[in-house]
Amino acid sequence: MAELKIDALVFDVLGTLVDEPAGLRAGIRALAPSAGLSPGPSAVPSVGPSAVPSLDAPGAERLLLLWQRHIEREQRRILDGDRPYLPSDALDREAARIVAEAAGVEDQAAVKELAGAARRLPPWPDTVAGLARLAGRFPLIGLSNASRTALLELNAHAGLRWHQALSAEDARVYKPDPAVYRLAVTVAGRPPERLLMVAAHAWDLRGAQALGLRTAYVARPVGDPPAPTDRFDLYAEDLADLARQLELPRGV
Repeated sequence: MAELKIDALVFDVLGTLVDEPAGLRAGIRALAPSAGLSPGPSAVPSVGPSAVPSLDAPGAERLLLLWQRHIEREQRRILDGDRPYLPSDALDREAARIVAEAAGVEDQAAVKELAGAARRLPPWPDTVAGLARLAGRFPLIGLSNASRTALLELNAHAGLRWHQALSAEDARVYKPDPAVYRLAVTVAGRPPERLLMVAAHAWDLRGAQALGLRTAYVARPVGDPPAPTDRFDLYAEDLADLARQLELPRGV
């Protein structure tokens, strides 16, 4: 492989650095008291045998899928021009209302708390140390579909440390639209080929690649793995592995 000359690293956040499903799942399970359920693994209705759906593990997973499908669908509609741009906060509130309704929850305070779960996402075990190690050699830029406000709270909750954090809200569109990746190119002040986009989602890396950024796939349990036809510059098991690869001379 040709030498990889990189001046800055650009990181996806959701799914790559934080475990988004785990945070949403915790928020969904917290609905149990409002739904009249026990939050335990064998949750059953406490107000009648058919009052609301169960929030046991399979029930929570079904609600999580409902949330994820809504976000994916609405972001796609925005990308396709079928819906005006809305920041991630607004889409999260929509998803929270849909999930709460499916769970039989009408308490608006509980719905608001659920929407906030999208900002309380735990980091992967290697994230904080990995970012610190990489920051010793490169400027780090976060580039997320999360809104500016959500990204601020995400960073604080997960302990993410950046040299710069950028939100797709500034481009008023979502990745993988090229306008989002241009935000990082503009801020870095470097040619696209001198930036390395790091993500656990192949679709995200393809979007960056189309604009000329170099790419690094980091494997995560909740990511979008590469297709056989994908050709990314680096493939890493985690951030520690990525740091090791970037510290090695290329082409040897």
